[in-house]
Amino acid sequence: MTIQPVQPLPEFIRLLAHNVRWAILKALTIGDHRVQELVALVNEPMNLVSYHLKKLRDDAIVTTRRSEADGRDIYYSLDLNRLRQMYFDAGTALHPAIGMNVQSIDVSRLERKRILFVCTHNSARSQMAEALLRHLSQGYVDVFSAGSQPTTVHPDAILTMDTLGIEIRNQVARPLSDFAEQSFDYVITVCDKAREVCPTFPGEGQQIHWGFPDPVVIDDSTERIEAFEEIANQLQSRIRLFLTTVAKESA
Repeated sequence: MTIQPVQPLPEFIRLLAHNVRWAILKALTIGDHRVQELVALVNEPMNLVSYHLKKLRDDAIVTTRRSEADGRDIYYSLDLNRLRQMYFDAGTALHPAIGMNVQSIDVSRLERKRILFVCTHNSARSQMAEALLRHLSQGYVDVFSAGSQPTTVHPDAILTMDTLGIEIRNQVARPLSDFAEQSFDYVITVCDKAREVCPTFPGEGQQIHWGFPDPVVIDDSTERIEAFEEIANQLQSRIRLFLTTVAKESA
């Protein structure tokens, strides 16, 4: 039998094999954070966290954007699709069968949860998030959306959901005040401005931030549709990971 030469350890594995980088990634799997928040979460000094964030950015696993609410703030986000692809590529390098994604979520085993998505106008990002979570959970969670300054559901949000076979024409924009006295297991802000003004709801629910740039402000119609589609794609990845986490909590 011919022995094949051992391939070098994938760089992705080297990247993960550090306690600080692992802690940063764990924090970013939940939501987006500013560097000061990551420092507090991983309990390490600023210079060390910044160094390891650069390592993760160099491999494009972590991305940055300036806050819509305050242009001086920078949010760090995890590119879940790239992380997943690099993870499976590393598994395939060890053995082809390991790189096969065969896991599925039995949504019928989920505990009933109440989730509220929040953005500024409740016209696009939060509306798509609401519809996607309802669809991917097959209705096994109670999901709502609202805005700090609600307007109407954007036509491009409707068209984007149409391409995924999800109907949102009956969804309406609602103000946060509609939910003021209600409690939620999770309140998820999907724009930076909404995070800054999101109220505290009754109960012990968790607040999470998934920041996405506002696609509505893009003038060019082709670029705007592409931005809507990209946000829908990223939301699907976020929500699938979120449901995996909720399923583990329900087990």
